[in-house]
Amino acid sequence: MKKENIIEEKTFNFSKQIVGLYFQIMKDKKEFVLSKQLLRCGTSIGANVAESQAAQSLNDFISKLSIALKETSETKYWLRLMREFEFVDEMKYSTLIADCDEIYRILSSIIISSKEKLNS
Repeated sequence: MKKENIIEEKTFNFSKQIVGLYFQIMKDKKEFVLSKQLLRCGTSIGANVAESQAAQSLNDFISKLSIALKETSETKYWLRLMREFEFVDEMKYSTLIADCDEIYRILSSIIISSKEKLNS
């Protein structure tokens, strides 16, 4: 049985939340441009983490996770903008930002330890 990969699970679950929010914003607010930006970067985090699992080298692994880290920062930006224009309520915003922060910390930690391994 395959061992559970925490960052893969967290980013997959985060992607599901982002997809749900995207459809809710499209339906309730009839907003299609900003929400598409959020959808792209919010789901890209998990896609890059998944891709990192098949990395060809440690450098490739670090590169994919670094992209995921950047996408996490971009997701926070779009969430903040969406909240500012009241496309996302405060409770949902707080939950998603907390998830982003947790994912960011985990990714940063993995990248740092991977770079240390690379340099040792």
